[in-house]
Amino acid sequence: MSITVTTWSLEQRSPSDLLPAAAPEGDVRIVRAEVPSPEFSRFLYASVGGDIRWIDRLPMTYAEWHKLLDRPGVETWVAYEKGTPAGYVELAARGERGDGPDGVVEIVYFGLLPAFRGRRIGGHLLSYVTARAWDLAERWPGLAPTERVWLHTCSKDGEHAMDNYLRRGFTLFDTKVEQEAEGPNPGPWPGAARD
Repeated sequence: MSITVTTWSLEQRSPSDLLPAAAPEGDVRIVRAEVPSPEFSRFLYASVGGDIRWIDRLPMTYAEWHKLLDRPGVETWVAYEKGTPAGYVELAARGERGDGPDGVVEIVYFGLLPAFRGRRIGGHLLSYVTARAWDLAERWPGLAPTERVWLHTCSKDGEHAMDNYLRRGFTLFDTKVEQEAEGPNPGPWPGAARD
């Protein structure tokens, strides 16, 4: 069975495009995971994306995950509420495959674990990490200063995703509609789907 999936690509062309969200109440902190960790990144990916069918990285080996994470300009930022991982963002200079023009940073993955959605953490996390995309070159000597931050979202993502991106100052630059095989809904681990 196939489903129709709409993918929207959005961008910011200047740090002044960013419209920050207010920080949520309570003990919410955002920390960069500075040591590339395939185990931790796979946990975040599967836990955030399991119920919205993020499956493209699940077959990757430990070595493939490590190679992907251990590149200049790739960063993982994690939001914690009271010490518990609530969501994450993965940034990559020049796109996930390492191609594309200098000065471009992609927000490759962004999301919250299901239990933390709808609690105003997402807007704050997106604001904070978009600012980190704009100053990425300051942490990575040899990278060109950021001139563009971009991302894509799709109709499979959370219901508030697109609105969050627009409220943070991202603008739409491309839309694609495709048929896609309806793959499994693995949940945070096989058998834990919330269908």
